[in-house]
Amino acid sequence: MRPLIGITCSMGLGIYSMTQENMPQLQHRMGDNYIKAITNAGGIPVILPNNADLSVIKEMVDQLDGVLLSGGGDVDPALYGRRPNGHLGSVNPRRDAFEIAIAQYVLNETDKPLLGVCRGIQVMNVAMGGTLYIDLPSEGKPSHSLGMYQRDQVSHAITVAENTRLAAIMGEGQGWVNSFHHEAVLDPADCFAVSAVSVPDDVIEAIELPGDRFALGVQWHPEELTARDEAMSLFRAFVTAASK
Repeated sequence: MRPLIGITCSMGLGIYSMTQENMPQLQHRMGDNYIKAITNAGGIPVILPNNADLSVIKEMVDQLDGVLLSGGGDVDPALYGRRPNGHLGSVNPRRDAFEIAIAQYVLNETDKPLLGVCRGIQVMNVAMGGTLYIDLPSEGKPSHSLGMYQRDQVSHAITVAENTRLAAIMGEGQGWVNSFHHEAVLDPADCFAVSAVSVPDDVIEAIELPGDRFALGVQWHPEELTARDEAMSLFRAFVTAASK
């Protein structure tokens, strides 16, 4: 039986039409490429609605074989002890609370595989006590918000560390990724090892739990790069871990 993979999602208002009698409703939404990547890797994708009730979160996770924390808006700096500045994007307290809780439960109380993508790596790090850059350019790093490239194009190089899970999946040494973020991991939580950094500015691009447990976060968007084998290899490794 194929493993059940829960994928977190963003929230936003639906499109308002003058022909509708009611105002737009708040909606849960997620990019289709996450669904395609998990399906093509051999998993069954399930969209997880944002819910801050810890008992619901635990029951939700207990029925899954793995969890994917998807990309999205900024994480509230108050959650990692920093003051927001004018470069902070929009934050969603409900999504923050849900994803921090689900990451903590998966990492601390289960052995289920966890994959974080873009915002997802940031949530993993904050959930376990790490900190983030609020905005890379204003904090002395070059811009990593490279929207001049298509989402399925790579835009900068990374260095993958030796003897890491990521190296076993993608290969060690230099690789190429896409990039659409302005927050990033600043101080990794004590439990995580850094498994990739960007070239040439050494911004953290991937973190993971050392050892046999699959808990890995990447700062790029592999779901947009599935025509490249190294991106699909990441989803296949995740789904394979979930199937066990």
